[in-house]
Amino acid sequence: MYRTLEYLRGISEDDVARLRARGIRHTNQLLHRTSLGIDRERLSKKTGITTDRLFEFVNQCTLLEVSGMDHFLPITRRLGIESMGDLRAQDARTLHNRVVDAVGLAGAPSFSDVEYWIGQATALDIVEQPEPKPQLPVVK
Repeated sequence: MYRTLEYLRGISEDDVARLRARGIRHTNQLLHRTSLGIDRERLSKKTGITTDRLFEFVNQCTLLEVSGMDHFLPITRRLGIESMGDLRAQDARTLHNRVVDAVGLAGAPSFSDVEYWIGQATALDIVEQPEPKPQLPVVK
């Protein structure tokens, strides 16, 4: 789903201006320009936005791509779902029950919607995970 960059949680006006200066105007463009680690590194050098922040933003962008989930993103974030990997790891029944507990039955998605979200998480997970940073030896 196309959203303006300001829709991303935690993005500053300065971040938005820097990304727009590089031709990135909405979340779908940001998703495609930061899905690979090497692309995040390049964009980080050009914008001054850290690769960790770009990784956080791209994870938000991928969740926006899940059909029917955008309305429930604040709730799923509160439940600890910050990426497609987090969503894919969920049990549909458990996640549905947790969302119902959070918003009430009348405002909750159907169980089949939640199953669909989890199914989409496998197909839409295009974000390359960062390489683990080597631990520095402890000097005694």
